[in-house]
Formats: sequence, structure tokens, C-alpha cells
Amino acid sequence: MATIAAKPMPIAQLMETPHPKRDLAWIEAGLQSAIALELATLPPYLCGMWSIKTEDSEAERLITNIVHDEMFHMGMVCNMMSAIGGTPYIIAAAPMYPGKLPGNVRPQIDVYLQGLTQQYVRDVFMEIEMPENPLALLYEEWVTIGKFYDALREAFQTVNPAIVAGHQLERQIGDNMLPVFSNVADIVKAIDVIKEQGEGTSHGPQDPTLPKDGNGLGPLAHYYSFGEIWKGRRLAPSPTGPLPFDWIGEPVPFPETHPMGRLTTERWPDPSANVQKLLNAFNEKYTEMLGHLEQAWHNGDDAALGRSVGAMFALKSRAHALMNEPLPGDDSHRYGPEFLIRFPGDDQG
Repeated sequence: MATIAAKPMPIAQLMETPHPKRDLAWIEAGLQSAIALELATLPPYLCGMWSIKTEDSEAERLITNIVHDEMFHMGMVCNMMSAIGGTPYIIAAAPMYPGKLPGNVRPQIDVYLQGLTQQYVRDVFMEIEMPENPLALLYEEWVTIGKFYDALREAFQTVNPAIVAGHQLERQIGDNMLPVFSNVADIVKAIDVIKEQGEGTSHGPQDPTLPKDGNGLGPLAHYYSFGEIWKGRRLAPSPTGPLPFDWIGEPVPFPETHPMGRLTTERWPDPSANVQKLLNAFNEKYTEMLGHLEQAWHNGDDAALGRSVGAMFALKSRAHALMNEPLPGDDSHRYGPEFLIRFPGDDQG
């Protein structure tokens, strides 16, 4: 097995590799890039979710389910890496904000951190999850997440690598059970699940991994769930529109939120000593969470995976502490998390 750098290779570069050269080392590099990609979706979604004040709101439920799915996807990719004898690198894959999606996927998107607004949902969340299929109403020339996963699936089928137990882990994550892979066919099915939960299928907007509900559409893929928050309406059949579905159903009320301002640089500029302490506490707990995840897959350590879950729950209260601090000179907005790597005792900030 070729050793790869901890930092992921640009996905656009991977996609330019001719098909005959997409070998086992290419798959390993692709999986490391996929880890970075799945991890990059979590901080924006978490900022939106944590900023919601309205308890048990539909928007919070939708985003929480999507966060669980993204964690599940990242776990499956880590298991895939372990199954081919590789080692997932997680701390090194952590992105900084604002910025582009890892690997130069859809480079026109600017991913930033902010509290939940309808524009934030449309400009960031839905752009990240943009499907390839015609229901998106847009034609995209850039590499989408779906196209990248298609390439990984094809490479697994072509190379047909030996599958080993490695340090794969099992755990219930939201509605999903993290599987242990014993053959390529199961990995191919898992890649399809990642695509379908995010984008739907070429035949409709549903997440086919979950049963339909009373409206005949069933649980939606991420793009279409986010669309319900953006439009404030359920997705429903559209007998007169250009596509068979549109956001014209029952209302989805937009929740009351903490007005976290938009983070336009990697760090909030010139915070007070108290706010800096809160930022450091969040960043250290975030780094601790990623460290537990890395330990879990480096050593097959289920207890470390459990500690990472505990650390993630602890991030919410730290985020809320920041969202109660007004931005200087801006009475209408508050601070929020930076999601920076910071170890206890670091001198910066």
C-alpha cells in the first residue's frame, strides 16, 4: 500500500487522472479527500442548527437529521479506508472557514460560518448538496460531490481491492447503523447511500434509504430538505410546474434564531479577553473531538469513538456561550464558533 500525505489531494486533480491509472493508491487518496469533504459540511450545518432558539422546530429536526447523516457518511468512508488497509487522517483534513470545499469541488461556492438564515441555507447548504439530476433545475459544469463518489464507486469495481477487517468500527449514528465492510459490493452499496441521502436519485428527491411517509414523497435527500427551510414550504407534487415537484406544500415556519454574524476571516478580529477565552474553549473541545475520532480509526478503539460523541455534545453549550456575546459595534449580531484546531496551551489567541 502506497503511503499518502495526511493532507487530502485536490478532488479536481483526482478526477483528471485517466481511468486506467485509478488504482489502489488513487482509491486511498480519494477516500482521504472524501473524509475532508464530509468533515467540511459539519461546521456550517452545526452553526445553523445551534443558532436555532425554537425548541422542537421543524428546521432543527431537518438539520439534525442531516448532521447525523454527514457523520454517518464520514464514518463509512473511514471504514472504507480501513477496509483497504489505509489509515484515515482526520485532524489534518479539518478545513478553515471561510473558504472553498476541500479538493476544489464546485469552486464557485464560498463556504462560511453564520447563524441560520434563509439566504445562508440557499447560498451554502443547498449549494453544497446540489444534485446532478435534473430536479436541481441547474446545469453544473463543475465536479459535484455526486460525480466524485461515482468515480470512487467505479474505481472500487474496477480495481476490486482485497477487503480486510482493519480497524473498522460499528455504531448507531442517528437513524443509520455504521456498517463493517467485508467485500467490495457492500462498499459500492454504501457509496450509493451517501449519494442518495445527499442528492436523492435520478428518479426523484427522496432519500431511498428511508420509507415513504403520508405525502407520497417520504424523507427527502438533503438538498430538498434544505429547500423546505429556504422556501418555508414542504416539497410537494407540482401538476403545472416544469418539474414534477416544487416547494408548494404545507408551511415550514422559519425558527427564531441566535443572530450569529458571518465570520469573514479565519478568526474573529480583536475579541475581548472573555470572548477569546470562550473561543479557545470551543476550539480546544473541537480539536479534542477530532483527536478522539482519529484515535478511534487508527486503533480500532470504540471507546475513543464514544468519547468523540461526548465531545461533540459538549460543543453545543460552548457555541451558545459565544452566541450570547454581541459583536463589537454591531448590536444586531453575535459571535459564534470558528472551528479552528487548537490544543490546550497553544499560545495563539
